[in-house]
Amino acid sequence: MGGVGDVLRGLPLALAERGWQPVVLTPAYGMFNKLPDAEMQSEISVEFGGAEHSAEVWGIQGPDPRVEHLAIEHPLLSPAGPGKIYCSDPPGRPFARDATKFAFFSAAAAALVRDGGVDPDVVHLHDWHAGLYTLIRSFMPGFSGLRQIRTVFTIHNLALQGIRPLAGDESSLQAWFPGHHFPLHAVVDPRYSDCVNPMAAAVRLADMVNTVSPTYAQEILLPSNAAHGFIAGEGLEADLREVQREGRLIGILNGCEYPRQSRRRPGWQRLLTAIDDQIQAWRLSGDDDIQSMSAASLARLPKRRPASVLVSVGRLTAQKTALFLERTSDGKTALEAILDRLGKKGVLIMLGSGDLALEERVAAVANEYKNFLFLYGYSGELAELLYKAGDLFLMPSSFEPCGISQMIAMRAAQPCVVHGVGGLRDTVEDGVTGFVFDGATPLDQADAFVAATGRALTLQASDKEAWSKLRNCAATQRFSWDIAAEAYEQQFYVPARS
Repeated sequence: MGGVGDVLRGLPLALAERGWQPVVLTPAYGMFNKLPDAEMQSEISVEFGGAEHSAEVWGIQGPDPRVEHLAIEHPLLSPAGPGKIYCSDPPGRPFARDATKFAFFSAAAAALVRDGGVDPDVVHLHDWHAGLYTLIRSFMPGFSGLRQIRTVFTIHNLALQGIRPLAGDESSLQAWFPGHHFPLHAVVDPRYSDCVNPMAAAVRLADMVNTVSPTYAQEILLPSNAAHGFIAGEGLEADLREVQREGRLIGILNGCEYPRQSRRRPGWQRLLTAIDDQIQAWRLSGDDDIQSMSAASLARLPKRRPASVLVSVGRLTAQKTALFLERTSDGKTALEAILDRLGKKGVLIMLGSGDLALEERVAAVANEYKNFLFLYGYSGELAELLYKAGDLFLMPSSFEPCGISQMIAMRAAQPCVVHGVGGLRDTVEDGVTGFVFDGATPLDQADAFVAATGRALTLQASDKEAWSKLRNCAATQRFSWDIAAEAYEQQFYVPARS
């Protein structure tokens, strides 16, 4: 679902419990308006690209009637076809179609608020996708009334900023809003003087800015240093330090849902059967060559549950996967070193897909190691089984604004090995609820990752009582949405009514 999706599901429900009337507004992407219970409520006029566009506002049934869900429908919001939320553009035109899509969405959202389609106490924006709303609100004629409505901007991932040219391209600020002149200091990217940066604009112009964990709010005040494995401000650190000096930057940890569930661990045969069923389903969908490799790896796993089952669930991106593939002091990757440490007594199951180059590197390791199963793809049901079935969850993110996987694993009494960054540091306590590693360089971090995993495996094998205590302590942690909602309420929402 992703971090933004988790917040837009969990936070509004928690706010409704506290007496608020949240309205969640998203693009329809050519699909939400086709849901069985969708109803068109109105049409709005949107100035965009030098023309007036008519966009539809649809009401969507959500899981709780106390939270109103609205979706804006227009052809510009589904340029790659219905249901395609993101587009794949060539390297020379990054974010081109997505940036145009979300620029139109920002313009439509501003028109909806201006024309009374919604009447909010607070407008809460999320990530670069909604960042240009602040530009429209601040500088475009006819939208001055929006400045009286408190606007909050949440940074979920500073590494993605939606940067596009200021002019000279059909996907540029000039093309989106021709005839409008915006102050350069408000829109320009700090590294590329000929580009607009929606993330930077929102950071500079929103009334309040927050990140999704307290530690991440401090990390991003510093410049990134890839050579030292430190991913932080990503060019916006000077802007963010100014926001902090002005008292506009706050870190609030995301929440997690805690449904009633059995602590009983799924049986090994049940897990193997579920994995096999999912592989066969993927093969039928057209990925036969790729999934046949997974099937072959599955066949090599032991028929009885091994002593240690390690799990990793998540997208294969540089953020999530780089440290698995970083070389350690002995020349092997951290992933290979961990598999060597496991030997015949354990297995590692990794579920995910993403960057093709990373997939190929992980697959090459899976071909070499009989105790490693790499599952290409994603299934929510299978992920839930892995969270419940594993002994140890591995999450060595290079950076992590908040993270949800570690919370879900801990909820299922599965301790985690995590890199001590961002929300991972805020949720996992070394030796108490899991295992935390650090390091001054990627090499140091890879070595520390392997060592922390070794510490966990040694404790599991040598001290059953201590291991049980650690599992129970992890399972009793509560990072609830109610706690997060109270913080948003006090820091951001209540002042709007004062």
